[in-house]
Amino acid sequence: MKMATLAGIGIGTGTRLVVPQSKFILPRHSSRNTFTSISLVPKRTFSISASLSSEVRVRFAPSPTGNLHVGGARTALFNYLYARSKGGKFVLRIEDTDLERSTKESEQAVLRDLSWLGLEWDEGPEVGGDYGPYRQSERNDLYKQYAEKLLQSGQVYRCFCSNEELEQMKEIAKEKQLPPVYSGKWAHATDEEVQEELAKGTPCTYRFRVPKEGSLKINDLIRGEVSWNLDTLGDFVIMRSNGQPVYNFCVTVDDATMAISHIIRAEEHLPNTLRQALIYKALGFPMPSFAHVSLILAPDRSKLSKRHGATSVGQYKDMGYLPQAIVNYLALLGWSDGTNAEFFTLEQLVEKFSLNRVNNSGAIFDSTKLRWMNGQHLKALPTEEVIKTVGEQWKSASILNESEGLFIEDAFKLLEGGIDVITDAEKLLSDLLSYPLHATLSSSEGRDIIEAGLPVVADSLLAAYDSGELVAALKEGIPGWQKWVKAFGKSLKRKGKSLFMPLRVLLTGKLHGPDMGESIVLIHRAGTSGIVAPEVGFVTLEERVNSLRQVDWEAFIKVESATVA
Repeated sequence: MKMATLAGIGIGTGTRLVVPQSKFILPRHSSRNTFTSISLVPKRTFSISASLSSEVRVRFAPSPTGNLHVGGARTALFNYLYARSKGGKFVLRIEDTDLERSTKESEQAVLRDLSWLGLEWDEGPEVGGDYGPYRQSERNDLYKQYAEKLLQSGQVYRCFCSNEELEQMKEIAKEKQLPPVYSGKWAHATDEEVQEELAKGTPCTYRFRVPKEGSLKINDLIRGEVSWNLDTLGDFVIMRSNGQPVYNFCVTVDDATMAISHIIRAEEHLPNTLRQALIYKALGFPMPSFAHVSLILAPDRSKLSKRHGATSVGQYKDMGYLPQAIVNYLALLGWSDGTNAEFFTLEQLVEKFSLNRVNNSGAIFDSTKLRWMNGQHLKALPTEEVIKTVGEQWKSASILNESEGLFIEDAFKLLEGGIDVITDAEKLLSDLLSYPLHATLSSSEGRDIIEAGLPVVADSLLAAYDSGELVAALKEGIPGWQKWVKAFGKSLKRKGKSLFMPLRVLLTGKLHGPDMGESIVLIHRAGTSGIVAPEVGFVTLEERVNSLRQVDWEAFIKVESATVA
C-alpha cells in the first residue's frame, strides 16, 4: 500500500483521518505523494479522505465567444504536452454558460483551430468520453444538484438582498475603506424568515459561507506558494437569482466530476483559485494541482490585444503560417528545454516538456521572430510540398490560372528566398509581374541611372527587340539570355552594374529584385503561355517595350535639371 505521511502519521490510501482545521490537507491527483494545503482558523476539525490518483487528466476549457486567442492556444498546448508526456488524458470542455455571447460558430472555430494545430483531444465535443457532457450548457442539472447539496449542508444559504441593497453595502465599505465584501445580512436568517421571502416570490441567490478568519494556501507548480486571507473575500454567489450557476462554481464542479488532476491555466485565473478551493473542500472533492502560466505580453509589456495586430490562431492561419511553426513558437513563450534549442516538432515537445521548466514571468510575443521561425519551418518541408502549396495559393489568389506546372516550379525557385509565410508568395509574384517604370524613373535613384546613359541603353534594347534577337534568346531560356546579354554589353562597351542596372530598370521597371535573367525569362513565358489571370494587371514583355517607346527622356532630364537648380 502506498503511504503518504502527514504530521508524522502514516495514512493509507482511502483512509479517513481527522485533522485540525488549522492545517486542512487535501490530496492532489498525482503519482507523487504531494499535497495542497488550506490553512484555516483552528475552531473545528474536518474529516477528509486521503485519496491519491496516478492518472494525469488535464483540461482546456475555452469560452466560445470569439476566436481562439494565441494565449488560449498556448494554454491548450501546455495542457496537451503535459498530458502526453505523462501518458494522461487531454480533455476539451466548452464553457458556454454566457448564453448571450456564446455561439456555435465560435465553438466550431475553436475546434477547427485546435485540430489545425494538431492538438487532438481525448475527450470532449465530437469525441465523447466517460465524463460528459462536455459543454457546460448541458450540465445545469449537475450544478443544481451540487448547489442543493451545499444548501442542505449549511455551506450555502439563500440571499434575498436586492441590487440596491448590495450597492449600498459597497458604498458603506468604500466609505470605511474596507474591501467591498458582502455584509452577511442573510447568513444567519431563520427558517421562518427564509420561508417568508420564498412565499412572497422574492428572487434569491445562493451564497457560499466563507470563514471570517484564516487563510488559504496552495503550492502552485509554477509560481510556488500562493496564499490569500479569507477576510478579504466575503460570502460569494454560486447560483444567480435566475437559477444560472456562477463561473467559479461551474468550473469547480466540472473539474472535480471530470476527475481533472492538474489545472494548467493562465495566471489571470489565479484569484479564482481561492473560491474554487473553498468549494472543493465544502463538497469533499480531492484538490487538484494548480499551475498558473504567466500572460503573453505585447512588446510594450502590456497584455497582448487586438491593437497589437493579429492575436488569434485563425488570423495566423489565414496569413499563411504553418501550424507546426505556431506550435513551436507558442511553446517557447514561457518554456525552454534548458538548452539553446529553438526548433521542435510536436513530438519532440511532448518528449521534452516539463512544468518545472515553465517560467513564471511574462513572455513577450514577437511577431518578427514568429515570421522568421515560420520561414525556417517552411524551408524544412519537402520542396515538392511547398511548391504545391504555393501554386495553390497563387491560383486561389487569382494571380495564376493554374496551380502546377513548370512555370510554378521555376517561379517558386526564383522567389523562395523571400517567402517566410505562404502568403508572401502572392506579393512576390505580383511584384514580379508588375512594371512600375515611371515611378522608378521619377525616384532619386532612377534619375541617377538616367543621367548615367539609360536612354542610350534603351535605344539599343528596343533595336534588339525589334530585330527579334531578344525574343529569340528568351525562347532558349537562361542559356539564351546569358549569351545575348553578354553580346549586348559588349556592343555598348558596358559590363557589371553599368550594364545590368539599366537593363533591370528597363525590363522589370524596378531597381531591385530577384535574379534578373530568370525574372525576364519568366516574364516572357508568362506573356506567351496565358498562365497569368487577366485581373492581375500583368504587363507583358511586348507591353513593356511599347511603354519604353513612349518615354520622353528629355522631359525626365529637364525635371532633374530643374530639381538641381
